[in-house]
Amino acid sequence: MKKYFIFLLITGFFTFSAFSQSADILLNGTVSAENNQIKNVLDPTDSGDAVNLDYLNERLDFYQNQIDNLQSLLDNLQLQLQNVVDQDGNTYSYLIYGDQSWTVENAQMITYRDGTPIPQLSDQQEWADTTTGAWCYFDNDPSKGILYNWYAVAGIHDNDPNTPNKELAPEGWHVASYSEWEELQSFLIDAGYNFDETTEGNKLAKAMASTTGWLEDGSSSSEGSVLEVGDPGYDQITNNSSGFNAYPTGLRRFNGSSATTLGFFNQGIETSYWSSTESTEEEGKSWQFHSYIDYSNFRKQEWYKNMGMSVRFVKD
Repeated sequence: MKKYFIFLLITGFFTFSAFSQSADILLNGTVSAENNQIKNVLDPTDSGDAVNLDYLNERLDFYQNQIDNLQSLLDNLQLQLQNVVDQDGNTYSYLIYGDQSWTVENAQMITYRDGTPIPQLSDQQEWADTTTGAWCYFDNDPSKGILYNWYAVAGIHDNDPNTPNKELAPEGWHVASYSEWEELQSFLIDAGYNFDETTEGNKLAKAMASTTGWLEDGSSSSEGSVLEVGDPGYDQITNNSSGFNAYPTGLRRFNGSSATTLGFFNQGIETSYWSSTESTEEEGKSWQFHSYIDYSNFRKQEWYKNMGMSVRFVKD
């Protein structure tokens, strides 16, 4: 009987001790056992701290949300390149942005979809005077990229108003419209592609610009301009996070001296693209989207149809 009583005392002592330590954990978040500590149960700060179940669940929810956000971004912006071939055999990579598929290389064809040749106009006066589709190389140099007037974009191949227009884009594709350019930019802004990662305002130039081709010395058409973070010309190797690869091919004027520049300007400084949408304000103009070496945004403007610009396509 005496031994049994001693056993009960010992058992009770250890039970009380364990209860006291449990109470310390609940009340203080700290238990010490020869410098081996369980502490900061609710707010861990050291690598050896213990945590409670609520804290663990909160962290798991946080990281699961991060995984879900990344997966959503990958689903919406499929970075694996796919290809389309045009009527002349040129191959273009394209990416999917939300509900749109865009080519991420500039148009290179010199025929319409049905095989009809598009005239190449090297002479500046001919270029300025034409009201039908035409193309040229920048500086009339095959190494510098192709530019089109808007009449080629619209498929206007003769001056007979009763003649149906032709198609410039490959089968299953079309030249991007004003609203499609707007949709693309809204998607990229919402997806965090502004250079400052905000989702307000258009600060997309750097994310859309190519990583090469911009003038190395930072020269700009904006007199006295200083390049800043967010400009395509600033640390251009960090451009193109969206994969859109807008290359600064430059433009061709609808006027200009054939004895000097032939109307070509801003290669290495400006990237400029036609939309298929005509201006409703001024006859002879259509909408284009562009950015400069020192712009942080991608801008839109109504411009003369016999300017020469680059072209991109959207899947039907």
